[in-house]
Amino acid sequence: MVDRLVNSEANSRRIASVENCFGSSGVPLAMQGRVLVGEGVLTKMCRKRPKSRQFFLFNDILVYGNIVIGKKKYNKQHIMPLEEVSLESIADNQQYRNGWYIRTTTKSFVVYAATSTEKQEWMAHINKCVEDLLRKSGKKPVENHAAVWVPDTEASICMHCKKTQFTFIQRRHHCRNCGAVVCAGCSNKKFLLAQQSTKPLRVCDACYDRLKHVPSHNAGEDAAHAAAVGAGAGGAGNKLNTTAGDSSNDEDSDEETASPGGESHDEPRFYGDNSVLSAADAESTISSIASPSSTVTTATHEVVPQSPPPAAAAPAVGSHC
Repeated sequence: MVDRLVNSEANSRRIASVENCFGSSGVPLAMQGRVLVGEGVLTKMCRKRPKSRQFFLFNDILVYGNIVIGKKKYNKQHIMPLEEVSLESIADNQQYRNGWYIRTTTKSFVVYAATSTEKQEWMAHINKCVEDLLRKSGKKPVENHAAVWVPDTEASICMHCKKTQFTFIQRRHHCRNCGAVVCAGCSNKKFLLAQQSTKPLRVCDACYDRLKHVPSHNAGEDAAHAAAVGAGAGGAGNKLNTTAGDSSNDEDSDEETASPGGESHDEPRFYGDNSVLSAADAESTISSIASPSSTVTTATHEVVPQSPPPAAAAPAVGSHC
């Protein structure tokens, strides 16, 4: 179980390694009761293009950052409280495979794994951490989440007026409520979206007209509106649910680029709890055990033994420094 790792030396060492690799660009991550559950590279759909990001799953937060030097240095650290996280699988299409939504109240985006197995592992581990956290805290799952932005490349014209052609001068803007790509004329109003910010945010005319008459809006209605807005934008509405971008533009830099599945990377590593493994995976793991008291490491999972671990544990795949 993950709980067995709470006070372990291996867990403390892993968290310290993550902190060291973020350096001054990150915040301290070590705290009482926190466990590093897994880590690995996922392709994140940003506003302009898909990019590789290093993700770290803890038992209470999901952390990710830009890869500066693989396994050694990351920056632009982002921390997402797991009690706000909601996942939703995305069906494969001709261009993208193995993707799913990661949604929170302030930020939502799409990520892609290299294989379907990795997708299943990531989603299973994240969902289990969320369930355990909510059960222990007694809180209910968050229902309203930030909209997932439509990528710039999926809209050549305004998704609201269907007339304005985007150019170098006529810039694209995103409605913070529904995620649609709109022109300046169709998004010159702001509205206070309390869950996302303490300041009023840019919204499209359709959302503004609707929100000002509704005391509390519903995220499900926002998603439906976003789909409706995109339905006539040159087919962009069909892609809203498959190639959505980041709900913020704070990290869409050109430091590095990557295409989903286009580059090889180390398989993700998960620690401590193999209860989310399939029966076939568990069988494979059991058959590879050399002795009852040994620590077994497979390609993607570390099984914690009942007896005390060896004095010096082997570095994890995808370790950092």
